[in-house]
Amino acid sequence: MAEIKRIGIMTGGGDCPGLNAVIRAVAKRALFEHGWEVFGIEDGYEGMIKARFRRLTAADVSGILTQGGTILGTSNTSDPYAYLLRRGKGTVRRDVSVRAVGHVREKGLDALVLIGGDGTLHTAARLAKAGLRIVGVPKTIDNDLRGTDRTFGFDTAVSVATEAVDRLHTTAQSHHRIMIVEVMGRRAGWIALYAGVAGGGDIILIPEIPYTLDAVAAKIHFRRSCGKKFSIVVIAEGAKPKGGEAVIHKRIETSVDPVRLGGVGFVLGDELERLTGQEARCVVLGHLQRGGSPTPSDRVLATQLGAEAVRLIARGEFGRMVAVRGGKISSVSLDEPAKGQRLVPLDHPLITAARAVGTSFGDENAGG
Repeated sequence: MAEIKRIGIMTGGGDCPGLNAVIRAVAKRALFEHGWEVFGIEDGYEGMIKARFRRLTAADVSGILTQGGTILGTSNTSDPYAYLLRRGKGTVRRDVSVRAVGHVREKGLDALVLIGGDGTLHTAARLAKAGLRIVGVPKTIDNDLRGTDRTFGFDTAVSVATEAVDRLHTTAQSHHRIMIVEVMGRRAGWIALYAGVAGGGDIILIPEIPYTLDAVAAKIHFRRSCGKKFSIVVIAEGAKPKGGEAVIHKRIETSVDPVRLGGVGFVLGDELERLTGQEARCVVLGHLQRGGSPTPSDRVLATQLGAEAVRLIARGEFGRMVAVRGGKISSVSLDEPAKGQRLVPLDHPLITAARAVGTSFGDENAGG
């Protein structure tokens, strides 16, 4: 294996609390322990395609542990294998991966740490097969990446969502309303499940368990019969009724993943008002869950994952993604996250615990 002298770091996909903590850990270990040069690739794969590299010093990554976002910028619309180019009045997608690989080699980067979700890491796996020496770091607030039990950013998103549920309890109780909190998660219900349980949600609706309006309304009627004049519903943006589809907010054709989910909380609110005769209000948390300072747990996890990425490079273990497996930091093949989303299993202990305390999931098993 050729000696490592210079590495690159890139953050791709959506922003996420803890990205800067990973950048800091990678850069500091590379600089202090190995004496490597470190370069940041700006704005995700866009920077690789357009050769936007900048050197990172210890001073550049000092004091960023607690900062949200990413000092390198990011993009979720630039796939080097399907890059959007303007042609006349229209646009076409072209494979510009050879250009991206060429820029990395021209810069003399001996290895790359690519931080991202399933889309970013799927592309990373392809670039690794094209000859680049890559180690991936899993990132998403959705906690839905295969190959790892946990992703940084998830704990922060759950904390934000839980605080929102806590705050909405008082206004729901005061006005005797149904309060619906819509959280992120794409097609997976991890955030809704954890925030719903932590916040004491009466009804939790996740994509993995299709709900029926009758079951949700029955839970609300039951609570009212017990003297509970309000109800809290926590719903994942990808939740859907039995036999129905998820609500699509809009499509962004320039994005690698053009579908943007959202709005299911408002649809549910209208239906519940009709079925229960009770006033319903919906709050969509949206990007609030992705912003702000990461929680201590996410800072610790991001630091561990970043430090491990450098260790893998030093050992020549490329084409790998650092991961949390069984409570320990390890690694898996970069091909693993491309196998599909990691969904909430129906026998998850937290679902069992929630049902045991009377939480409804809007399915046939929903009880009082």
